[in-house]
This record gives sequence, structure tokens and C-alpha cells, in this order.
Amino acid sequence: MKKRERCVGAFAGTSRTSAVRPDVVIAALSLALVVSSTAQAQRRNRGFGMELADQSGYYVHPDFRGNHAYDGRFTWARIKYRGYFKFGPEGPGWSHDYPRSDSHIMSIMREITSLRPFQREGGIIGGNVFAFDDPELFKYPIAYFSEPGGWTMSEKEAAGFRNYLLKGGAIIVDDFGGADEMYNFVQQLALAMPKAKVLPLPKTHPIFNSFFEIDVEKIPWRRGSAYRGIPEYYALYENNDPSKRVMMVINYNADLGEYWEFSDEGFAPVDESNEAYKLGVNYLVYLLTH
Repeated sequence: MKKRERCVGAFAGTSRTSAVRPDVVIAALSLALVVSSTAQAQRRNRGFGMELADQSGYYVHPDFRGNHAYDGRFTWARIKYRGYFKFGPEGPGWSHDYPRSDSHIMSIMREITSLRPFQREGGIIGGNVFAFDDPELFKYPIAYFSEPGGWTMSEKEAAGFRNYLLKGGAIIVDDFGGADEMYNFVQQLALAMPKAKVLPLPKTHPIFNSFFEIDVEKIPWRRGSAYRGIPEYYALYENNDPSKRVMMVINYNADLGEYWEFSDEGFAPVDESNEAYKLGVNYLVYLLTH
């Protein structure tokens, strides 16, 4: 019971559109805890480096049970890429915090907004995983991309990435930092969209107040990282015009997924997890309505 009391704050906050009721907060917490118990046990018993790549060269996470067939519901879509950049007990960087962070943020969205996203079906938890050249990705309006510091693309993936953005898709980029990782990210982006510019996402941008009122200065840094720079936020805008559609939001020196994953375990201070959730909700609400 102490753990539950410690974590309630990670699901609370004040919304511009509605107050979060205590019963809703507790319901969201309960959903997250149910999902976390089995997956966390599997993670702790997992052998380091035992997982294999599939025939296409993509790492297959031990908790991956296939993708849920599209049925019209909003479904979290996570991007994968080839290679073993920052490989550890959770796999390479693109799979860090999977699937608990995906499941937890969807639980929050279900409880405090009118969105009724996919959460789990059988062994499939949280959402789906796609490569950029998978045509199924185009059915999902928002994709989440973790650790792009080691990201590489084939020509086919670059074409899929470009078409996904130009046809209306949006991407949340999370969990990377340092000049070398930003350099790699910009270089890969240029392969697909040579004229695209990574521009600042100003603190006054409405995305930071689309649902919750956020103090950007309170959003936590990356935990456990050798590089702990101050979080910065960037965007890719349609035609490089800040007055037009946001096609990509970029969390630099920030790791929302880490806070989402461990929010039910007291891993980080409650107020930090709370801010990470609020920013995630704001991103989703803004990108789905703009």
C-alpha cells in the first residue's frame, strides 16, 4: 500500500479542460500496476544479450507478441531500427522502456481524456512496433521513437519515413543527448528530407499547454545518463515554417519513457514522473488535434 500511496501523484495534475478526479487517478494507477507486474518479472529474469534478430535484421524484444491488428482505435506505435545501439537488458535503444512505458501512457490517456486507445489483448501489451518502411505504419497517426543516437536507415526506410511525415504522420522523438547523438539524428534526417531543419520548440508554443498547464523548467532530465544536459525541445515543422503543422517533436536530454515505465515503482520522485506524464499527454492531445 505504501508504494501505491507514493505513486498516486504521478498520475495527478490539473488540466485546462477538466480536473482529474481521485477515483480516475486510482483507476489509472491500478491499470498500470496490473500490466507492470508480469513484464517486470520477465525483465529481471532475462539473460543479457540472449535475444536474436529476425530475418530482416531487427532485434526482437522478448516481450513482443506480435502487433495488434488495426481496428480503428488509437494505438501506440513504436519505431524500430536495425542494430544494437546502447544494447542492454532492455535490448537496443529503440526498445528501451518497452512495453511498460507504452502501456502506462495509454492507461493515462484513457483515464483523463476521451481517447479510448488499445491497451492490451492477450500477450500484446501497450501497442505495436514498426519499421519506417512498414506500410502498416501509415494507419497510425503518431509514432514514438526512442534513442535515435544510433539510428540508421536504408533507402526504403528513408522513403517510408519521409512519406509518413508528409502524409500527415507525427513522431515523438525521445531519450537521447550529447552532440554526437544529435549529429547522427540530424544526418539521418537529412537522408530522407535534405531540406528539413530541426528548429527550437519555444517554451511559449501551445503544445506545452494543450491539456495540462506545464512549467517547462520542471520537466526532468534523463536519469542514469553519463550526459545530463539541460532538457531542450525541438521540432520539425511543415515546410520549416513554425506557423505550420508540427511533424515531429524532439526531446533532447530528456527521457519521458523512462519515467513512464517506472512510475509505479518509486524509481523517481513523484513530481518528476508527474511532469513527464503531463508532457506526454500534451504532445498527444496537440498532435491529434492539429
